[in-house]
Amino acid sequence: MGEGILVFIAVGFIAQMIDGALGMAYGVSSNTFLLSIGIPPAIASASVHSAEVFTTLVSGLSHFSLGNVDRKLFLRLLIPGVLGGILGAYVLTLDKEGSIIKPFVSAYLLVMGCLILWRAVRKVHEYKQPRFLIPLGAIGGFFDAIGGGGWGPIVTTTLVAQGHNPKQSIGSVNATEFFVTFAEAAAFIISIPALISQHWQIIVGLLIGGVIAAPLAAYACKKLPTRLLMALVGVLIITLSIRTIYLSLV
Repeated sequence: MGEGILVFIAVGFIAQMIDGALGMAYGVSSNTFLLSIGIPPAIASASVHSAEVFTTLVSGLSHFSLGNVDRKLFLRLLIPGVLGGILGAYVLTLDKEGSIIKPFVSAYLLVMGCLILWRAVRKVHEYKQPRFLIPLGAIGGFFDAIGGGGWGPIVTTTLVAQGHNPKQSIGSVNATEFFVTFAEAAAFIISIPALISQHWQIIVGLLIGGVIAAPLAAYACKKLPTRLLMALVGVLIITLSIRTIYLSLV
């Protein structure tokens, strides 16, 4: 029992370090691990989001305290993200895993990742105001619940690809993620009443690892050079997208 929790703590720590520093991949990496050991998709996503309620709270507060959050962007993503997340959680509990649409989402993210890398190698960066925030938040929340992760990859990637300040994008998306995750977790718990009692080891392990890593990751985001941060985001999202497309084809 103890060893099992330690494994989940390690997974939560690594996933949150990536997510807090680069604005994505906590849910994707945690969910991938849980699915690989045979956890059903709905239980895996529900467990990840239950743990994320606490990790995203610490992460969001850390980003706020370090000045990484654009408050206007935060507020405009909040409501559509929450509503999209609730809808996605409801759809997933009906055993619809979104397997048909995932490759198309990954193809979109692959293009956005390449665009981010292109921006990273440019010498001059003129930051722009992000567009289409309401549909972006709703779509990000929906696929976050469906796939156990997706809020960061979809929302952060799109914002940075549009030319928004990467540190502000990452910080704002991480701060908003608490509310999106809280709504998704509540929907999952209502739909799966035995979630906490039967799968507490997964939730507690991911929670502990993520909470420990959250302030460290936010600090790393603050200190990393902007161009390096953009390059890392681009490489990560391209890698994850290619992996998803490949798995959908084999």
